Amino acid sequence: MKKLMHALAISITIVSCTKTNTNNTTKTQIDSLLNNWHKAAANANYTNYFNAMDRVSVFVGTDAAEVWNKKQFSSFSKPFFDNGKAWSFSVLQRNVYFSENKEIVWFDELLDTWMGLCRGSGVLEFTDGTWKIKHYVLSMTIPNDNINDIIKINKEKDSIYKQKLKK
Repeated sequence: MKKLMHALAISITIVSCTKTNTNNTTKTQIDSLLNNWHKAAANANYTNYFNAMDRVSVFVGTDAAEVWNKKQFSSFSKPFFDNGKAWSFSVLQRNVYFSENKEIVWFDELLDTWMGLCRGSGVLEFTDGTWKIKHYVLSMTIPNDNINDIIKINKEKDSIYKQKLKK
């Protein structure tokens, strides 16, 4: 019985270490993909930027009207990339979370941008041997002490946007 318990403890340790190593390897791959994606934007590398996104991906920007599929977002963005001035986001912090089967990852990141601190979050999927961005949301952060000022600004604009949605 003692030998069986010892073997069981060793097996659990091996499986646990393997799972941790897999998570660390996958997190490194995710960090690399996202860092290179942000770098491609900073370097106005249109091809590398949009190759990181899945063909059916969605990009949600900071404006309420900015919900684009990949084709729409790439069309909107192309002139910025062509002019050599896309955007530059530096990652300050990133959290990565894994599905049980390790084929879906979701993340959030705090970014230093020209708009100040922003929050990015998204979903990636592992298909055909590679990770692709399926969904990305960029949000501006608002200090709680300033929320009432932002609410006033948004209320003025919200009614215009709501009218557009009704059409």
